[in-house]
Parts: sequence; structure tokens; C-alpha cells
Amino acid sequence: MADRRRFDDAVVIENAARIEGLLRARLGEVSRSIQQTLAAEISELRGNSQLIELLGASVEGNIDAVFHALHYDIPIERVEPPTAALEYARRLAQHDVSSNALVRAYRLGQQALLDVILDEIRAADLDPTLSLDVYERMTTVSFRYIDWISQQVVGVYDVERDRWSEHRNSVRAVRVRELLEDGEVDLDAVTAAIRYPLRRIHLALILWYSDDVKGNELVRLERFLRELTESLPTQGSALFVAADRVSGWGWIPLSAETAPTVEGLVRRFIAGRHDAPCIALGMPLPGVEGFRRSHRQAESVRNVVIAAGPRSARVTASGDPGLAAAALLSGDLPEARAWVGDVLGPLATNSDNDARLRDTLRVFLHHGASYKAAADELNLHFNSVKYRVQRAVDRRGRPIGEDRLDVELALLLCHWFGPAVLWPVDDGHATTDRIRRAHPSAVGPEQGPSPAS
Repeated sequence: MADRRRFDDAVVIENAARIEGLLRARLGEVSRSIQQTLAAEISELRGNSQLIELLGASVEGNIDAVFHALHYDIPIERVEPPTAALEYARRLAQHDVSSNALVRAYRLGQQALLDVILDEIRAADLDPTLSLDVYERMTTVSFRYIDWISQQVVGVYDVERDRWSEHRNSVRAVRVRELLEDGEVDLDAVTAAIRYPLRRIHLALILWYSDDVKGNELVRLERFLRELTESLPTQGSALFVAADRVSGWGWIPLSAETAPTVEGLVRRFIAGRHDAPCIALGMPLPGVEGFRRSHRQAESVRNVVIAAGPRSARVTASGDPGLAAAALLSGDLPEARAWVGDVLGPLATNSDNDARLRDTLRVFLHHGASYKAAADELNLHFNSVKYRVQRAVDRRGRPIGEDRLDVELALLLCHWFGPAVLWPVDDGHATTDRIRRAHPSAVGPEQGPSPAS
């Protein structure tokens, strides 16, 4: 059969590389879009914040590998599997997510990438036949890559599932996971099985090291929890259970006298340890329900910490002001970010100056609109606080009146989540446009935000 192409392979490869170059310049944007699509389409992948973050790194690594193969005409069998993709497969195995969900993610991800490629080819205004040839080449390379990488990640998943099952299937770990489920329990039997006093007041912790830490993290985490417990006046030994390869769950039994001060004692211990992991604390709560609820609180705290990124403190507690409220919104940060922009306007821009204004306004409102109390907490002059508060209101574009509660909550989200709910500096005009549409009287057509009355 005659070759239908008008263009030789060199021309097709050259144009495919050009399209790939245009897409590479948008790698972060394309990766985030596909990550959001996968999380929306495959419920098993939604998981916790760290799993979502690792999913994003896996998507970006895979797209980058496909782009390299296209740009340099590299045979697929010579491509190195992305580290993040392999680690994501391991982490799904550790969290009992089925391999079917993993493979489906690659299929849906490929379809989403091909849609983006097709849009870019259309925008390039190539000769119609050349467009088809370029799309065929990019489709063929992506199919070969997906077929190859799917085998790699499933193999890694199977090995990790078997290894992790051996580690987790101890009686203690199984009973703890059962205990965390709602329902009646035989206190004496479970206490004996997990070797932990359930009739005490419990401080739940989640401990983890960042992914760049190498070595036997679980052993280090368990040892650290033991040393922390030994530094406290407790009512018995701590309980430790592995959550995955780099994080663990812990509980410390406390007396009624120690519970009110334990958060401060933990912070003091951590302050002297450079090798300390990240720690999320629940509230000290009594009995089986306290054991469960304190753990749920610690999980919510960790989700906030992961979403906030490396700017977070080493120890974060459920009792920190406003954190529990922020945690309720951690499951949908894109929507939270949009709402923060609606409420704060240009004040929601991710700049140092806006950060100072937001922090001053947050403290001012927290103290009942007292300039003096805010000045004392911020260690600023009374007039400096007054000036910053007025600048913050001006920057927002309208006075704080009946929507004060919304403003305080939006400022709270900015405080805890930082860049995750803020607008990039170069996107400030988009925030202003959003405010103009929502509140035409607050922002003039040319001048931007008007001063507050």
C-alpha cells in the first residue's frame, strides 16, 4: 500500500519536537490540570494531602519523560522511570489502594495529555496532513510509554504490597486499625493485644519525615516517640504503629494533671532536637473515643501542614488558634483559594507586603478591633498597627462591615495555608478583576481598590 504521508520523518520529528517545546514551557500547568482530573475521576486517589502532592509529582515526572522521548527521539526502553512515579506506586500499595486504580490513572492521564497535545497542534496552524503526522507520532510515543511505565509501576506496586503486608500484618497493627473504627470494643482484650492502656487520657501524634530523608525512617520515628515519652510524666509507654514508609501514628497515655500542659512540654522537647520529625498533635482526650478522636484531629492537622508546605513549624497542634477551622476546608483548597480571593481581593496576593498587612489585620480583628492589644502582640507601635490596618482595608478594596466573619476566616486560611490559597504576584490583576465583577462599587474601572470609608 502506498505511503499516504507527504512529509518525511525528519520533518515530522522536527515539528513534534517544536510542539513538545511549547508544551514543556507549560509543564507545571499541564501537570496540575491532569493531577486535578485524576483526583476528580478516581476516588481511590484522593487520599490525604501528601498522596495528592505525590500524585502531582508523579504526573509531572511522567509527562517530562514522554517529552524527553519526543524531543530527543529516545527509544522508550531506554527511558528511566521517574522516581516520583515509582514512589507513588509504593505509597498506594502501603495505603491499600488497588493496582487497578493505579493503571486506570495512567490511561486517563494519557487521554488528558493527548487532549492538550491536540489543542497545541491545532493552535500551531500546521499543514493539515503534517498535523495528522505529528499527532500520530506523539500519540504513538505516548502509547508506548504508557504501556512500558504501567508494567514498571505495577511491578513496584506488587513488591511493595507484599513487603508492606508482612510489616503491617502484626496483631498489634491490625488491632489498632480495628480500634480506630467506630464501634464497641472489649477494653481488656484490646488493651492486652496492643499493650497500651486504653482507659487513660490519650495524646495522639502523627510523625513523619520528608521524602528526601533516607534510611529506616520507621525505626527512627519509633525511637523518637519513645524518647519523647520518656521526657514526659506519662501513665505508661507510648504506642507506635507504622502508617506508611515515612510516617507513623503514635499515642501517649497521660494523667489528668499532665494533659493541660503536654503541648508545651512537647514543643520544649522538640526545640532541642535537630533530628526531630514533623509532628501533628491531637488534643488530649479520655477513653476509647478520645483515642479515636485525638487521632482524627492529628490527621486533620497533618493535612493542613502538608498543604501549607515547608513553611510550617516542626510541631503543629489541633489546639493552635484557628487550625481546627482551617482543617475543615483543607479538602478543597482550589475552591478555598477562589473564595479567599473573593473575600480579600488584592490583599490575597502572595507578596511580603500583603503578608504583613494580612497578619496585622488578622491580629487586630482577633483582639476585637483593639489597636493597643494588636500592637502588644505584634510588638509594634500603636500608630504602625493603625496604619497597616487601614492599608489592609484599602488594599482589600472595601470596608469591613457585615462580612467581618468572612474576612477573619479568609485571613485565617491565609495564615495556615499560605501560598496554597494565595494569588501569585503576577496574577494580582486577576484578583482585582474578580473583585470588580463581584463588587462593582468597591473597585473603580481604572483606579483599582478605593479607600475604605
